Amino acid sequence: MAALIDHLTRAAQEGASDLFIIPGAPVSIKIDGKITPIEEEKVMPASGESLIREIYGLANREIEPFLKTGDDDFSCSVPGLARFRVNAYKQRGSFAAVIRVVSFDIPHWEDAHIPRAVMDLAGVTDGMILFTGTAGSGKSTTQACIIDRINRERSCHIVTLEDPIEFLHRNHKSIVSQREISVDTVDCLSALRACLRQAPDVIQLGEMRDLETIRTAMTAAETGHLLMGTLHTKGAVNSIDRIIDAFPADQQSQVRIQLSAVLRTVVSQQLLPDIKGGLVPAFEILHMTSAVRSMIRDCKSHQVPAAIASGTGEGMLSMDQSILDLLKKGCITKTTALEYADNPDQMARRIESL
Repeated sequence: MAALIDHLTRAAQEGASDLFIIPGAPVSIKIDGKITPIEEEKVMPASGESLIREIYGLANREIEPFLKTGDDDFSCSVPGLARFRVNAYKQRGSFAAVIRVVSFDIPHWEDAHIPRAVMDLAGVTDGMILFTGTAGSGKSTTQACIIDRINRERSCHIVTLEDPIEFLHRNHKSIVSQREISVDTVDCLSALRACLRQAPDVIQLGEMRDLETIRTAMTAAETGHLLMGTLHTKGAVNSIDRIIDAFPADQQSQVRIQLSAVLRTVVSQQLLPDIKGGLVPAFEILHMTSAVRSMIRDCKSHQVPAAIASGTGEGMLSMDQSILDLLKKGCITKTTALEYADNPDQMARRIESL
């Protein structure tokens, strides 16, 4: 079986998004959403453990915590090749890992097919911006592009709290402090609380997983900082409800008022297969107009999709409109448009009218 560095090199050179080392299956890579073996030989428990130990050696990281817990997230770099985000875990008592390939260079936003309306969020100076979508939908890339624009156009202190660090930001007009959870700080909540004493102008936060992190993030957004956070939810409405439902019932009324005041924009995205065999993102953009704020306060978030559909003049974009735009540009097929649409019946009628 080839050495770990050979697998990492092949994954990076072939443009793979992920490398899989799982006992019982060949070492495989994922390219444009499709998993392909890169060796005929299956990974055995012993060889799998050897490869995972190589990863820890490459990252200069202690393996003992992983041996105790069975789960670990970290990142490492191979000079001249790429950065890698590693999730090591045990399955059936054996060592396994899924390794995300992250380019050293932050992609240009146009090459990543990010709309100008999303990139314009780099001009927001306070409040909360949420980036939502399922795992692997491109949220990290979108955030990295926006942080890069802020870094190049504004003079401020940007603090990123990541688990683990993916894209590396060099200082341009701004100063960028990148902190990796469990390496540079104990946990996300501690880092976020400490961050408020580090004179930040922009805070990039990883997934907001628990009530206290959400509460502290909202407080940070209230006190004049721009906070960009992520949620593993699909759509703006689900994201708003997810935040509110994280709180006890007797606090949710107050949270609705607080959230409606601090939230600026919700960007939801998903990746669709394009006609060239690759992937292209589709976006939903919800801006907080006075009408949308009232909907959140009055527990009428079910009306938000209609507000998005009618809010194109305010820069809003529905997911189905974004998908239809991709179809008009010839990026995706009609079948793909119907499969990924929020409302397939309405999408079918809109396609017929083209």
